[in-house]
Amino acid sequence: MANVNQLKSTILVADDHLEILDFIADDLSDQYHVLKACDGNQALAHLDNAAVDLIVSDVMMPGIDGYELCARLKDSMHYSHIPFILLTAKNSLQSKIEGLEYGADAYIEKPFSPTFLQAQISSLLRNRQNVREHYNHSPNSSIQSMALNKSDSAFLEKLNSLILEHITEQSLCVDLLADQMHMSRPTLYRKIKALSDLSPNELINITRLKKAAELLRERNYRIYEISSMVGFSSSSHFIRNFQKQFGISPKEWSEQQRQLS
Repeated sequence: MANVNQLKSTILVADDHLEILDFIADDLSDQYHVLKACDGNQALAHLDNAAVDLIVSDVMMPGIDGYELCARLKDSMHYSHIPFILLTAKNSLQSKIEGLEYGADAYIEKPFSPTFLQAQISSLLRNRQNVREHYNHSPNSSIQSMALNKSDSAFLEKLNSLILEHITEQSLCVDLLADQMHMSRPTLYRKIKALSDLSPNELINITRLKKAAELLRERNYRIYEISSMVGFSSSSHFIRNFQKQFGISPKEWSEQQRQLS
């Protein structure tokens, strides 16, 4: 039987006040797998060892405070995708603006309602999942639709360019992408999984299919030609994959696009 924590999103909570840290962690633990950190350094250590889905951090902490932690992660290609909620006792408009300028996805004043924090977390995770699902099942949706900041955009643009550069190669694999992206295989896997809810091989397959959808829309090639151009071993394999991913056959998609043009 799978560990129940593997079925839950992982939330990292950082606060130097242990009572508040324990209170938040206890409140979230029924719905999420919770990691606790007393400061920014501990938070960074957790990120090196776990796949974190969302971070809740106090602003005022010794060493690396919440602002710096948020800024570092949003500037990092490895961690920029993680939604970040800042907690603060400061309630001035300027402090809210400052938090958002550091890249925070939400800003909550202390004292806060645990129900409100739960709602913010749920909303951020749900919105991220909706973005992923739209990308995965829409032939026209660009990979950039999953980018919520500049770091994610740069990562996805480079990754997409690499896949398209090698798209005719049936042997295109994760190792080549990891090498070209200057990331370890596990780090690349975690980043792609967090952004798209796909494995790297699944993302490669969908990128092939989306390129095929683009070529079908242009109506310059036959289906068997397109299947070869995007790296499928046979047209029948390509047709089955396209139908399964997008719920429509390549022929039907092409005809639908012709009617829309």
